[in-house]
Amino acid sequence: MDRGYPKDSAIRFVSDHYCLPKEQRVVLIRSIVESKLASSRKAKALPLEALRERVVFVDGYNVLITVESLLAGYPIYQCDDGFLRDTRGVYGSYKSSPFTISAIYAILDVLALAIPSRVEVLLDRQMSRSGELAEQIRCMMAKRGLPGDARTAHDVDRSLKTAMAIIATSDGYVIDAASCVVDLPGEMARRWGIDFLAV
Repeated sequence: MDRGYPKDSAIRFVSDHYCLPKEQRVVLIRSIVESKLASSRKAKALPLEALRERVVFVDGYNVLITVESLLAGYPIYQCDDGFLRDTRGVYGSYKSSPFTISAIYAILDVLALAIPSRVEVLLDRQMSRSGELAEQIRCMMAKRGLPGDARTAHDVDRSLKTAMAIIATSDGYVIDAASCVVDLPGEMARRWGIDFLAV
């Protein structure tokens, strides 16, 4: 990729050459980033402490699914750009799990520690039961005295890319458009002492 080959073609060529199974191909697709782009993304990453008195927009399902994977013990990878990602590929078919509420509590707890001025959690409207989940998150934020809102949006990525705020996400395209980002699952894993895999 650093020699200019398209990502999809490069990963397919290497995967075919080594006869990698589908699961390992997904790991490469999710984790490999060419060096220049990886450096650009790393330069935008802020530590949790930098959120103090700042507005934070949270890529709801992106962060939630990764934290659920952390809690459930699924493999989590530190990717070339420094962000943690899971490889379950459940986004399009996401449903609440026994870990969902615990994951939300954990996310809100770590955000409360950072003392942001406001938190906006965005959930994709087209996902099943997003409205109910947003209501749950709003109630949980209120109990913690965490200022902000949780709501659904038709195009979450576009809203995040244009937000004048710190963005909590590991979505590469959103990171590329943002001016500064925070890897909440990464911050949580380090604070909890949870091991993650390096590619």
